[in-house]
Amino acid sequence: MSNHPIITRDELQAAIDAGAVVVVETLGPMYYESGHLPGAINLPHTEVEALADALLPDKDTAIVTYCSNTACRNSAIVQAQLISRGYTDVRKYAEGKDDWSAAGLPLEVGAIA
Repeated sequence: MSNHPIITRDELQAAIDAGAVVVVETLGPMYYESGHLPGAINLPHTEVEALADALLPDKDTAIVTYCSNTACRNSAIVQAQLISRGYTDVRKYAEGKDDWSAAGLPLEVGAIA
């Protein structure tokens, strides 16, 4: 396995449907609240050190990071930071929210309750 593994849209959709993954949007709160993948939590790339331990207490849980699209680097930054903090199963959905939405898959709107 590479140090920065990826996940496809179909694999991610199946993992979300199975409840087998924690999905992490790496954009800022304004972008998260305007639409995020189902069940995703918000961990902006600038806040990993401050928030990761509280939001992701189990370092062995399956985690997928994503941002807007392949041009956005936030998901790779967060993925690398989580791996360096000892998280063992962190994949990146490189195509991101734009690809998810373009495929007709749902986004959730608003902050986490």
